[in-house]
Amino acid sequence: MKLKYFLLLAIAPAFLFSCVSSKKFKAAQAQLDSLNQAHTKLQGDFKICEDDKAENARKSAAYQSEIEALNKQLAFLKENSTTTLKQLEDLSVISSAQAESIKKSLENIGAKDAYIQDLQSAMARKDSLNMALVMNLKGAIGNLDDQDINVKVDKGVVFIDISDKLLFRSGSYVITDKAKEVLGKVAQVLKNQPDLEYMVEGHTDDLSYSKGVLLDNWDLSVKRATSVVRVLQKQYGIAPAQLTAAGRSEYVPVADNNTAEGRAANRRTRIVVLPQLDQFFKLLEPKQ
Repeated sequence: MKLKYFLLLAIAPAFLFSCVSSKKFKAAQAQLDSLNQAHTKLQGDFKICEDDKAENARKSAAYQSEIEALNKQLAFLKENSTTTLKQLEDLSVISSAQAESIKKSLENIGAKDAYIQDLQSAMARKDSLNMALVMNLKGAIGNLDDQDINVKVDKGVVFIDISDKLLFRSGSYVITDKAKEVLGKVAQVLKNQPDLEYMVEGHTDDLSYSKGVLLDNWDLSVKRATSVVRVLQKQYGIAPAQLTAAGRSEYVPVADNNTAEGRAANRRTRIVVLPQLDQFFKLLEPKQ
């Protein structure tokens, strides 16, 4: 009995030691695993920190470059501020010097508007007079062939075109009796306009002409113009101061001289109602 007890006492410490070591081992193993996990986590955190550090360094370098660029711009602006301010001061001086002129110009706007209205009124009155004159001429002439006589307004000027077929025989500057009748009807209207002036123009075709005192188409066109002027003055009483005779020869054609019809159209006498330029010149004179 004592032996059993003794053996039990001898074996018990070994058994107890075996149980305690196994528990410590497991605890230590668990602690080791925990430390390994913590180490792995720390390594991951360290890697993140390293990456952040590199990104921050890159951003820092970019910011530094931007700061340097801004500093250069600031330095440039500081260097040029004096010049810019001087230019602005000069601009202010110019604007101030021009202010009085601008003010006077604005004050004259009303007068200029009135001047333009006067011109427009004069033009409208002139157009009305021209139209009335054309209607009176057409009414006085009656139903003549439009190819022989044509009354029109072109660019504000009244023209009376009479074909040489109606006025003269071929190569002659002696007016026919029928032409005198037509000129009498025209003169009847023109005499009622004592303030107007008239230019009688002779026109020819481009076929050369020379006969007697006539050396060329210049002579022929002038002679035909003066013949018409004499009839208007002496037979129908138009004041000679209202009349001007002019020869234009072949140099102002209205048609192609390569055809017989074109040459016939170019052989004409034109009575031009001269614009009353003195009325417009008076409008240009400064008012007292």
